[in-house]
Amino acid sequence: MTAQRKISKTINILLWVAQGVLAIILLWVGSMKLFKPEGLPFPWIKENPELVIITGIVDLLGGLGIVLPVALRIRSGLTVWAAYGIIALMIVAMIFHISRGEAQNIGVNIFFLLLAVFVAWGRRSGSVV
Repeated sequence: MTAQRKISKTINILLWVAQGVLAIILLWVGSMKLFKPEGLPFPWIKENPELVIITGIVDLLGGLGIVLPVALRIRSGLTVWAAYGIIALMIVAMIFHISRGEAQNIGVNIFFLLLAVFVAWGRRSGSVV
């Protein structure tokens, strides 16, 4: 096995871990926002019920889109677009929290943004599956 092949295998494993983390968290948060928002500890949920529904749907779509296309090997380029969507979602979430004076809460958003950037980079050409 060549060094390039070994690196690609390692990156592939790391990509699947990143995609799995993003999918699990986004699917969980999205379903909570849609079906049990009162169980979430975010103060903005009571103030913005429409935003909760919109972000819940976006979270669910992102969670599905980050794994299903590559896992099913159907239009795997959609995974990259899902990663771009998650990047945009995290940037908007950070702006939202900063505008509300909740800058101390954006660490999680930065972490998920970095995971999504890694997935977009790693899956961009479809070379590693």
